[in-house]
Amino acid sequence: MRIAFLYLNNMLATSALNAQELWHAAAQIAKAQSRDSPYSTNSVKMVTVAPQEGYVTTGSGARLVADRGLENEVFDLIYVPALWRNPRAQLRTNQHTIAWLKTQYENNAILTATGTGVCFLAEAGLLDGAAATTHWHYFDQFAKDYPKVLLKRQHFITETGRLYCAGSINALTDLTIHHVHRHFGRLVADHLAQHFSAEARQPFSRLSFNQSKSDLHPDEDVLQIQLWIQDHCQQPNIEIKTLAADFGFSERNLNRRFKEATGKSPKQYLLGVRHQAARDLLKKSNLAVNEVAARVGYLDASHFTRQFKSLAGQTPLEYRLTQRAKLFDLNPN
Repeated sequence: MRIAFLYLNNMLATSALNAQELWHAAAQIAKAQSRDSPYSTNSVKMVTVAPQEGYVTTGSGARLVADRGLENEVFDLIYVPALWRNPRAQLRTNQHTIAWLKTQYENNAILTATGTGVCFLAEAGLLDGAAATTHWHYFDQFAKDYPKVLLKRQHFITETGRLYCAGSINALTDLTIHHVHRHFGRLVADHLAQHFSAEARQPFSRLSFNQSKSDLHPDEDVLQIQLWIQDHCQQPNIEIKTLAADFGFSERNLNRRFKEATGKSPKQYLLGVRHQAARDLLKKSNLAVNEVAARVGYLDASHFTRQFKSLAGQTPLEYRLTQRAKLFDLNPN
């Protein structure tokens, strides 16, 4: 897991440092547990990035130095910090950063933004037609500036595919623990929560708005495999037999457990995740169809097109045209 923490001038330092410390602790907990699990052995590489080399000045006047600038390295997870007061000035001077975030998303990165940092995702057009939240003080301005975004004022966290928004630093803590759960598993996440959030807190599922609730079921083992598929669907040649063995199942037992929990076989679920990822890229990027195919795990663009049409009833190009027309119609003025 390659994680980047974006540093920006006038940022709230806690909106980056809080998540950094959580991930550092999670890696240490996983290492100490040393369980024979596909999660406990996963490593994380954390770096800090900034639009320019040198230091950034936070909203409180503190100075932070990033490890590097916005280079071509591709990350799996990126944190966008909250900004102190009105974000418009930073948006105007950070157009390169906005383009960088869009490119990272097109390369399958998970983007997590806090408070007014959500505006960076909105400026990139990634939240058009998607659910989002932000700091409560900027609800009205956000709704006015980004009418295509589905603003969820009553939720502290929103999740739409690989786009996550947190309305506050506390919500970011809960969201980061959720990401840790996805990567390291429940035991590490629970241990982390006990150390950093000992007081009673509502679970992530109650705090968040998720545009797809298809994964709600009580089978923890199947859920972990679903999370793995979501995070690795871009890998070609995923074999269900190998996946089952990696998680301690026979192929037959995995198919049975998966079907009981989700109503689908693992292969059907993988196809569905890839299809949703492809739809997302077709709507929110200008990538060619063969590039979209490669980024959702297909080596053959023709095979991808046939699979996509069988599920959507349209070719990828037809789908892109109809969906962009719908997004345009959301803002007729």
